[in-house]
Amino acid sequence: MHPNYYVELDKYERLINRKNEKSKAYNGMYDRYMYPVLTNEHAPIFWRYDLDEKTNPYFMERLGINAVFNSGAIELDGKYYLVARVEGHDRKSFFAVAESESPIDGFEFWDYPVELPDTHKEEANVYDMRLTKHEDGYIYGVFCSESKDPSNPDLSAAVAEAGIVRTKDLKTWERLNNLVTLNSPQQRNVVLHPEFVDGQYMFYTRPMDSFIDTGSGGGIGVGFCSDITNAVIKEEIITSKRKYHTITEAKNGAGAVPIKTEKGWIHIAHGVRNTAAGLRYVIYVFATDLNDPTKVIAEPSGYYIAPMGEERVGDVSNVVFTNGAIVTDSKDVYIYYASSDTRLHVAATTLDKLIDYTFNTPSDPLRSVDCVKQRSELIKKNLNIIGENR
Repeated sequence: MHPNYYVELDKYERLINRKNEKSKAYNGMYDRYMYPVLTNEHAPIFWRYDLDEKTNPYFMERLGINAVFNSGAIELDGKYYLVARVEGHDRKSFFAVAESESPIDGFEFWDYPVELPDTHKEEANVYDMRLTKHEDGYIYGVFCSESKDPSNPDLSAAVAEAGIVRTKDLKTWERLNNLVTLNSPQQRNVVLHPEFVDGQYMFYTRPMDSFIDTGSGGGIGVGFCSDITNAVIKEEIITSKRKYHTITEAKNGAGAVPIKTEKGWIHIAHGVRNTAAGLRYVIYVFATDLNDPTKVIAEPSGYYIAPMGEERVGDVSNVVFTNGAIVTDSKDVYIYYASSDTRLHVAATTLDKLIDYTFNTPSDPLRSVDCVKQRSELIKKNLNIIGENR
């Protein structure tokens, strides 16, 4: 074995065994952690290097890993699993399972990445899998299935669909037909609701007119189908709507699988707005009714998580994005979010805190003059409290 292998192995093992620490940043809503839970350096050495000295005498990286980010998340039998988007130097993404006894550190990839059944020959790229434990007994993975747009000579023109797989153990995956939405030409950021609604499967969609632009898509949609093996949605109902001069002005999309609470379904989604420096992605929260999951019942103002410090730097700067969260039996909540399409982090909170934030944070009044009134009321209340405690 080349001597540099042992140098790299030592670096890898120290990374895997490093304990995470809470950040000093505080907002009372959640705890950030100092270290990402997954990066390109978490990829095993034998994924990247040819270890045969005859064919790789200089110990060069042959198949590099550029980034590890946007991950589905699930807890099974007391262990934590992330199905991460891994992007090679060749720009193609694939899925790989990382496992840990802890929700905040120690994640280690399984030896082999996920090998999806090759049933869609036109598909060039796959990414951003959401994992849903459905009441029908399966774990479903819904992800973006990307293909070249055959109608456009531009080499960057793509078509996005929602691919669907299902499994019982994260090892054997059954590929189902891609989701069809009759009224939306393209789909990304699709999430499967964890329960039947009136005997049907329910999907959260993001209607799009083209690969990048939402166009006439008004926000996060909801659609129903009876057969998930051949899922066809005839109508999409918009829930969390895009609004002018807000964090969802350019587009928004479903993130983690909705969390069921006694007060409603809590959604951890992403919103996008345009800035002079380009698109800015943040994470926001809203809630829908328990009995009617299409009805929004709470919309806290502004973002929940935004890029901070080094999180702003990466392949696609000024971005945070989530497609996975875990709620434990002890009601701890772990939100796995990527920064700048480069690395994966975790934010930790509790279900009680998340409920309090969702239902007690005031909504956006949508106009500056009303925002000032809203803030002044809070200031007046707080100054009175300060005065009473002097």
